[in-house]
Parts: sequence; structure tokens; C-alpha cells
Amino acid sequence: MSSEVRSQGLESAIDDIVASYDGPEEINSLDTAALPNKRQVVEAYQHLKSAIYLGFFSVRGLDRNNLRYSLSEQVYPAYERLVAQIGRVLVYEERFHERTYRPHFADECVLSLVQKLPQIRNVLNADILAAFEGDPAAKSIEEIVFSYPSVEAITAYRVAHELQVAGVPIIPRIISEYAHSQTGIDIHPGALIGPRFFLDHGTGVVIGETCVIGANVKIYQGVTLGAISTRRADGSQERKRHPTLEDDVTIYAGATILGGTTVIGRGSVIGGNVWLTQSVEPGSKIFGRARE
Repeated sequence: MSSEVRSQGLESAIDDIVASYDGPEEINSLDTAALPNKRQVVEAYQHLKSAIYLGFFSVRGLDRNNLRYSLSEQVYPAYERLVAQIGRVLVYEERFHERTYRPHFADECVLSLVQKLPQIRNVLNADILAAFEGDPAAKSIEEIVFSYPSVEAITAYRVAHELQVAGVPIIPRIISEYAHSQTGIDIHPGALIGPRFFLDHGTGVVIGETCVIGANVKIYQGVTLGAISTRRADGSQERKRHPTLEDDVTIYAGATILGGTTVIGRGSVIGGNVWLTQSVEPGSKIFGRARE
């Protein structure tokens, strides 16, 4: 193919793409250019993750003398990027969705998130200890932090959840979906997840927006905590659609648990590939059969 023919073909195709933006389709809005920059949001999250696990990601030696300075190198860029990107979201939401936010909302949300980092670190430490205690293949805490995809997914969830609770639009999903793309673990930032949460292997796990998960819960790969098929038109987004797992529950690989009224009682064990759409009593052991 000659360069002239190729150029003509590309120019013609571009003309057609431009014309396609004149249609009524929802994806044709050009105002979305004012939406947050995904790369900036991810960079902000990476700075926060470095602050949480500074000893694992620092490029210099650390001690108490330079700890504060090294943390500042992560916290300030995270703060500035997140405030700027949340600000972009708020302008878009106010303009197109007629929502109103109080002055300094972005600054307040990000400052609150930074102030909660000590508590987030404590909960994540409990999650990592649960992984170490629950996986005989783990040789050290360091191995878990560096190499377990569940740590990435749970860290992103715990950061994104704080922004979700604060009412920040879009940004929490960007953070959680970044982790999803990196790990294959899909945790909605709206879920409520207690401490000592362990995803063993984790690939293919789906945890829906209205899930409630207690303390010391262990979930294996391929588990879905989902909703029974719903549509936005039926108002389902306003009610609890996903299951509840009480404390000390174990869910083995491939199990599917659906429905907002489904409760897995404390201390229960759900076997691999089990399908559940109704509650089970505390201490239950469900293997090899569906419950509907």
C-alpha cells in the first residue's frame, strides 16, 4: 500500500469518526474532557500506598531521623493530585448532574483520608497477618507485601472505601478498578469489610457494592459475592443487593453467593463451587450442593 493511499484512507476514516460524534449516543459528550485524569489518580494512590508501606517501597535507607521527611515526599504529592482530581469531578457533577458540594469539599475529604492513614495501616497490618497465619506457603510478611495480589487489592479497597464513604464520586472506582486490572480481584469500594480479611490466591474474586463482610473472613479464588440479576429501573441500586458474611467465615474456590438478604452465619464454611441464594445458620458447613 502506498503512503498516499494509506493517508487518504486514514483521513477518510477520521472524517467518519468525527461525524459519529454528531449522533445522540451517550458516549459522544466532549465535556468529559473535564473529568479526572486516571493516571493522576493512580499516581496519587501509589504515593499513598508508599506511605502505608514505606519500608517496602523507599529507595533510600530509613530510620526515625528521616522517616518524617520521607513520608512527606509521599503524602504531599498524593494530597495535591487527589484534591485536583476530585475538584475536576465536582465541577463535572455540579454542571451535568446538578449536584451541590460544600466549599473545600475536596480538601476536606483528602485531608480526612490522610489523617486516617494510621488506622488504615493498622487494619492492613491485621489483614497481612491473617494472610501469613492462613497460608503455610508464605515464608515471611515481606513476601506477602511484595508478592501477594490480595495485598494490592485490599490496600486499594481500604483507601478507596474512605473516599467512597466521604461521598467522593468516580475517584474510588478508578482506584479500585486499577487494582482490579492489576490483580484480577474486583472489590467495590462501597463494600464493608472487617479486619483480618484474607483472599487466598484471590484471582477472579468479585465482591459487590453492598456486601458486608465481618472480621477474620477467608475467601479463595473465583468466589462471587454478587447480586441476583437486577436492573437500575427497578430501584435496586437503593437497596442492599449483595450478601453478608459474618465473622470467621471461610468460602472455598468457585463458590457463588448471591442476594442482599443472604447471610452466611458466623463460623460457617462454604465449599468449592457451591451456589447459594439463601442464608445459612452460624456454624454451617455447606459442601457439594446448591441452596436456593
